[in-house]
Amino acid sequence: MKKPFLPPDDLPPAQPTGVDGRLRQQLDEATGTLFYEACDPDTKALLSSCEWYITTHARALTLAIACPDRETNWRVLHHVVPLATLLEQFSSTAKIRVYPPVGLGTPFEIRVDERSVYEGKDKG
Repeated sequence: MKKPFLPPDDLPPAQPTGVDGRLRQQLDEATGTLFYEACDPDTKALLSSCEWYITTHARALTLAIACPDRETNWRVLHHVVPLATLLEQFSSTAKIRVYPPVGLGTPFEIRVDERSVYEGKDKG
C-alpha cells in the first residue's frame, strides 16, 4: 500500500461528517445560483418551467432537470447544447441529466464534452 504524501492531519476524513455534507450543499446551491445567473432569459424561462438543481455528489458537476410534461421535455432536449456550453464554464467534466415526465421513458444524460455530437441535429 502506498504511503500518503500528506501528513495525517491534512488527509480527508475516512467518513464524511455533517459539516462536510452542509459544505457540499452550500457549494451546490452557490454553483446553481451562479449557473442560473449566467443563463440568457430564454434559458432561465425554460429552467423555471422545470425542477432543476446542480449537484457535485456524483464526482462530476451534474445539472439535473426534471421535466413536468412531454412538451417541456422536448424543449429541454433541444436546448441541451447551449446548456452544456454554459455548464462547461463551471467544469469541463460536467454532465446534464434530463428526466422525462414520470412513466415516459428513461433519463437522458450527456457530458459537456459530448455536445458536439448533438450540435446541428435539429437543423435541416
